[in-house]
Amino acid sequence: MPARRRHRGTAPALVLTAGLLAALTAPAHAEPSPAEPDVPAAYTQQKVVWKPCPDDVFADTCATIKVPLDYRAPGDRKIDLALSRIAADPKKRVGSLLLNPGGPAGSGLSMPAALAFNADAAVSDRYDLIGFDPRGVGASTPVTCGTTAAERKGNPNKAVDFARDEKLAKTIADKCRKRSGALLPHITTANTARDLDIVRAVLGDAKLNYLGYSYGTYLGAVYTQLFPKTAGRIVLDSAADPALMWRGTFQGMAKEAERAFTRWTKWAAARHSTYKLGDTAAKVTKTYRDLLAQADRKPVPMGKEKLTGDGIRAKTTFSFATVKTASDQVSRLKKAASSGKPGPALPDFFGESTDNMYGAYYSIVCQDTANWPRDPKTYRKDVTANKATYPLYGDLSSAITPCAYWDKGREPEVKINNKVKVLITQNEWDPQTPLSSARGLNRALKGSVLVHVAGAEGHGAYPSATANNATPCLDQKVTEYLVKGKLPAQNTACKRSGGTKPSTAVSFLPAG
Repeated sequence: MPARRRHRGTAPALVLTAGLLAALTAPAHAEPSPAEPDVPAAYTQQKVVWKPCPDDVFADTCATIKVPLDYRAPGDRKIDLALSRIAADPKKRVGSLLLNPGGPAGSGLSMPAALAFNADAAVSDRYDLIGFDPRGVGASTPVTCGTTAAERKGNPNKAVDFARDEKLAKTIADKCRKRSGALLPHITTANTARDLDIVRAVLGDAKLNYLGYSYGTYLGAVYTQLFPKTAGRIVLDSAADPALMWRGTFQGMAKEAERAFTRWTKWAAARHSTYKLGDTAAKVTKTYRDLLAQADRKPVPMGKEKLTGDGIRAKTTFSFATVKTASDQVSRLKKAASSGKPGPALPDFFGESTDNMYGAYYSIVCQDTANWPRDPKTYRKDVTANKATYPLYGDLSSAITPCAYWDKGREPEVKINNKVKVLITQNEWDPQTPLSSARGLNRALKGSVLVHVAGAEGHGAYPSATANNATPCLDQKVTEYLVKGKLPAQNTACKRSGGTKPSTAVSFLPAG
């Protein structure tokens, strides 16, 4: 398909004043941010050579720049950072907008095309849309571990086996250390934020303008902390609470899954004539629990898989925030369990991950914070306790990970506490980064404003067409901020006016 953008939306063109143009347009070589020690000019003043993109990257042009592997020794090894671009209208251009899809370790090279297709032309005409593969990921210098698909998937379809899980976690950590030991210590969120500042400089932007999703909200927050003077217009969508990073992020999902489940049981009960799951919330709850117990006795055939109760929980837990999706899935599971005939395959909510994505993911998650227990007994205790408290996901969210065996990070955790002006956008019923998480980021970023969409489901709020939430209110506020620099006066809620379906924002990968 052609890379050139196609616009949706009918918002009127917004006129930029000469003063705004001067504020957004940078000199040919912008200076590195004073918030961090200067990096050599060989990095900040390198020339970007834009070329045609590979066939699998939907953008106008692509390029590769160099960044230091170790910012404490920038004169040593250099690594690649891959960029992509859909150019702005030359007559309206005011700067660049960097894009991150989340993950962590998600590739962002095709993000410009996704945003250009869905966002208001007032944004894509004025900004060069810049995608990138973060350090360690994809077309940038990649992490490799040599993990197999079975190792990356784990095995949620059996009862908890602590010894097996501990062995797998250690095996993955050992493989990554053996294959990429020199690279791993430097694959962190803080270093990726430092890379963004080099990208800002080489693109000639005085300020970094940025749109990040999911984990990308944490990356954006870290940038504001390290480089407050060069933080421009920052939009953080589907927000991670920096106070919970990282283990607390997954454990928080377990708590929110129970809230979503309770809401779903009421919704499904009101539609018993359609789904036949029970005409009260209590009966719907019993239907689901009975299904898990039955599957433990006789696994339920779905596609090519046979799902035990644990397998069903792993497949459906994060669907409950999207009530129709959950009702469809549980109804199909119930039918397959009673008939013994295979139902349609259920998707893995977190999707498949490559060896590269898996290794880069754990490099970031394990090294950003120091709150991962090192004693396997701690995980065993937490799995038992949290499954009792949060039956849907408590055990899975607390299970041991390679972080228990990963080498400790070499730099201090970045504490988020600043007054940079930031716009946070959020769906109320997000299965991974819930509204409570966005409020946590809002508290940490004291200059931020939170706009959430009441009643909206799915991971990824902006542009609302991406998640089919049909929320012109949210889109308008983001456009006004990116184009005019106008933040809402205070935290506010928009009302969803359309149906929902899963968004394209990249998910957090499984914790185990």
